[in-house]
Amino acid sequence: MRRKVAWIGLAVLLIALATMLPTVGRAGGAGAEEKAPAGVVVKIDNFSFAPAAVTVPVGTTVTWTNRDDIPHTVVSTDDVFKSKALDTDDKFSFVFSKPGTYSYFCSLHPKMTGQIIVQ
Repeated sequence: MRRKVAWIGLAVLLIALATMLPTVGRAGGAGAEEKAPAGVVVKIDNFSFAPAAVTVPVGTTVTWTNRDDIPHTVVSTDDVFKSKALDTDDKFSFVFSKPGTYSYFCSLHPKMTGQIIVQ
């Protein structure tokens, strides 16, 4: 009989915990849920950045992926971020924490340009 009571107590505890889980990660518990901005991917392919211009909210992570057969870099014109030389399938990510317009280029192929607009 004691085992049955212990199992019932454990089941009640687990149910109580399960009902609390949806509030994890919410600001203030029952308030509106704050979500981090989703990441954005920019492909480097055929000597270009695609998309060439991206508008994102503050806090967004942008990831560049080199799909070309030759190395490329991602370098901001105002020295905010700079990747190493990216070989095929290499990635470089940067979190944009301040609003503004960030122009960038490939230092190996300066005609390759792009822009991230952070609002």
